[in-house]
Amino acid sequence: MNMLRSLAFYALFYAGTLVLLVLVPFQRGPAMRRLANAWSAWHRWCVRHLLRIRVIQEGAPIHGPALYAMRHESFFEAIDAPCVFGEPVIFAKQELLALPLWGSAAKNYGIIPVARSEGAKALRDLMRAAKAAKEEGRPFLIFPEGTRTPHGQEGAIVSGFAGLYKLLDLPVVPVAVNSGPLYRGSIKRRGQITYRFGNAIPPGLDRAEVERRVREGINAING
Repeated sequence: MNMLRSLAFYALFYAGTLVLLVLVPFQRGPAMRRLANAWSAWHRWCVRHLLRIRVIQEGAPIHGPALYAMRHESFFEAIDAPCVFGEPVIFAKQELLALPLWGSAAKNYGIIPVARSEGAKALRDLMRAAKAAKEEGRPFLIFPEGTRTPHGQEGAIVSGFAGLYKLLDLPVVPVAVNSGPLYRGSIKRRGQITYRFGNAIPPGLDRAEVERRVREGINAING
């Protein structure tokens, strides 16, 4: 049954994705974000009704601007982010913007690329884009491990996270998620995915302390 549900999920979700991608070249700014919200909602519907995965939240985003640091176990939380945060400003690997179709959609949405291998200039460009996005008042979302980490393992916090935290001068909210066991493989499994919001971490802490708190928060349901 898991295989049949997965095949139905792939067929319907990607069919809907192709329809929405036709509209991407004509969308910018708020219109593109609305399109991304529709895509995320379609994905959530397919996850719930085809894969039989229930999604629950323990806690919620805080009032006011914040940087959300979320664990990354599968593509689930990346696609689902608008369902949780509304219209987040997302930091993602530079390589993802080179993907056919998806890359142009990400650029139109306003994803801020993280070019980890390009040194100081890339970091300055990232900080400049983040500072400009802060003026919009939207929530920020980052996967502080920098890549997908298997459930049960603990990834290191990427070096640029502390600099971004210092630049934005916003509270950081760690978010744990346990999507890996159900969603990471090609054959999805039914069950429950949980988001768990940790306590807000105030701005102004030193690097070691903020990274310690973020690491604890995002791994809260990693057992």
